[in-house]
Amino acid sequence: MRFWAYIVDLIVVFSLTGLIVKPFTMIDSFREATLWLWSVSGLLGGVIFFAYFLFMTKWRGQTLGKMIFGLRVIRKDGERLSWSDTLIREVVGRFIHRLLFLFFLYAVVAFTPRKQGLHDMFADTLVIHE
Repeated sequence: MRFWAYIVDLIVVFSLTGLIVKPFTMIDSFREATLWLWSVSGLLGGVIFFAYFLFMTKWRGQTLGKMIFGLRVIRKDGERLSWSDTLIREVVGRFIHRLLFLFFLYAVVAFTPRKQGLHDMFADTLVIHE
């Protein structure tokens, strides 16, 4: 279920990125603008990606994909998610998985008793089915 929720979230993020960034890429100076090795549009896409997961998880405890599949992120101790929990889970965890090209680490979820990914373990969170 988490995989399918993530696929839905990627569709949402790519759609948002297209709606927000694409109009700017039609401007030649913006399209060619780079910041060190990255294009400005690529950096904006990354910001949108991380912001979507961070703010949706912090404010709702679930992203749109998780809502569709009835999943929610909670803390192990049952308390409300704090900003530090959410930052560690959604930004640091996704950075490790996505930007360091360690996608295979998502497979950890299949082999842990409580179906936790490494990002869940770092943040002491669980994904539950409601």
